[in-house]
Amino acid sequence: MRKETLTVRFNSEKLQAIRQYMRKKDADLNGELDSELQKLYEKYVPSAVREYIESRDFGEAAKHSET
Repeated sequence: MRKETLTVRFNSEKLQAIRQYMRKKDADLNGELDSELQKLYEKYVPSAVREYIESRDFGEAAKHSET
């Protein structure tokens, strides 16, 4: 599946604080953001659409494994 880059504007002091305290807990900011985006996807995208997208991703993965 092709990935896109998402740009989000956020208060720099707050972001520094997040990074500082996540580092203390060995947490990964990108991993946490990915997880939250997945939750939003599951919350707002109808299941039929998710199934369609997943079936297309599976089809593309199968094409790449055949080559």
